[in-house]
Amino acid sequence: MTKVGVVQMNSGADPEMNLKQLKKKLQGLQLQGARLVVTPENCLVFGTRADYQRHAEPLGAGPLQAELAVITRQLGIWLLVGSMPIRQADGSVTTTSLLFDSEGQCQAHYDKLHMFDVEVADAHQSYRESDTFRPGRDIKVVPTPFGNIGLSICYDVRFPQLYSALRAQGADIIVVPAAFTKVTGKAHWDVLLRARAVETQCWIVAAAQWGEHNEGRETWGHSMVIDPWGQVVACQKLGTGVLTADLDLNLSQTIRTNMPLMQHARFGVHPRSTNEEQIE
Repeated sequence: MTKVGVVQMNSGADPEMNLKQLKKKLQGLQLQGARLVVTPENCLVFGTRADYQRHAEPLGAGPLQAELAVITRQLGIWLLVGSMPIRQADGSVTTTSLLFDSEGQCQAHYDKLHMFDVEVADAHQSYRESDTFRPGRDIKVVPTPFGNIGLSICYDVRFPQLYSALRAQGADIIVVPAAFTKVTGKAHWDVLLRARAVETQCWIVAAAQWGEHNEGRETWGHSMVIDPWGQVVACQKLGTGVLTADLDLNLSQTIRTNMPLMQHARFGVHPRSTNEEQIE
């Protein structure tokens, strides 16, 4: 049994302000006994293309990652940073999850695969993540003391093939840090998360942004933890805040034994092939 903590934030473009907000919530979750904490997408920088470019750090270096390492070491918790801008060797920027262990070491990272390039009926209207970020290339499942954690970010949740691949690679828990718009969140957030839990028979831990942000963006919130049967066991609907839930991997095993979906599946998972020119 692992107690997981989830942070719901209202991040802006200033990483120092976001870190201050985040640190206070992490301290509270540590006092509640959380051993693994998940934060939303864009938890450290939620702004414009210029903001992401200005604050992007090389993987494993820079003041933001150094501060995160100090915080996790001081609190003795594992921390999944939902995403932050990471500068690649070629100068491009990815929106990247970082998983820190309780010693302050970054054990894994995941670059968001699916770019949110869509039109939404809200004040912001046009979303073009690919104008700012380079999409990732790799699927990540990370062994941890709490079970194998599959990594995903926000818009990824609309692509069940990714989640089937995470399950096939041994995921027990799948994290979904997000900044879902209010419009799309109201329509689809809950049903998408529950569907991913049911079909993978994994625990789903989804940490969300909430409220009004820069440039007319408004996010849905409703951070939640969902069990492998698709039941919502904890939810922070509105406002900033935290929640906790106990993850029992024995429940996953029971469900998988009683309904062995992986053994019954007659279709494999085959990621679409692409070359460097296409993915850039």
